[in-house]
Amino acid sequence: MKDNFSTQSDQYAKYRPTYPDALYDYLLSIVPGRENAWDCGTGNGQIAQVLARSFEKVFATDISRQQIDNAVLHKRIEYTVQPAERTSFPDSTFDLITVAQAIHWFDFDAFYREVRRTIRNRGVLAVIGYGLIRTNPSIDRIISTFYQDVVGPFWDKERRYVDENYQTIPFPFQEISTPHFDNDFEWSFDHLIGYIGTWSAVKHYEKKNARNPVDLIRDELKKNWGDTAMLKGTFPILLRVARI
Repeated sequence: MKDNFSTQSDQYAKYRPTYPDALYDYLLSIVPGRENAWDCGTGNGQIAQVLARSFEKVFATDISRQQIDNAVLHKRIEYTVQPAERTSFPDSTFDLITVAQAIHWFDFDAFYREVRRTIRNRGVLAVIGYGLIRTNPSIDRIISTFYQDVVGPFWDKERRYVDENYQTIPFPFQEISTPHFDNDFEWSFDHLIGYIGTWSAVKHYEKKNARNPVDLIRDELKKNWGDTAMLKGTFPILLRVARI
């Protein structure tokens, strides 16, 4: 599993999008129980915090100590630094296992072995993510060009799984057909800039070229932003769900 986010864990926590309540409601409607959940690759604990409202105990893991240190504490969440592919959890522990915007970094075979070992009978695995941000045509065009042409060569090869909507990841389970979800948002200009700055490809570009590539599009984005203080947009949600 790669760690691309330790060096910007505070920014990740501040600027990354959340997930819609309807998605959580759906997952809760299909889990066999609400005792234990595992949020794998938890990052700043975003998913774990929501799951803690409904599960007796949430175990949240990440390989990044910096991400864990920036996570919000909760009495029903236990954070630990562990790789997705090898954990200390007992067999048959979890009613629900979630992985949000992280599975493309994993060793699939090793992680799925750990899923089979730690999940309870009829437990649910939910692989979650989000695609490229959508706002208005002019800003979408700027971001798309930046994504593909400016920082495109700096994306890790695993990013293709996100571009392919997680439909090409290995998924050797009894898959459940799921509803479609979008994550709608309303952001300020600074929030949009901050979010783009968290992209791993931006960090790779910056490391090689000693400059922040977001500066190349900042003025053009501002020009096309318009007079509004907040801009509406959406992230398409990527979702693969299985009952194990």
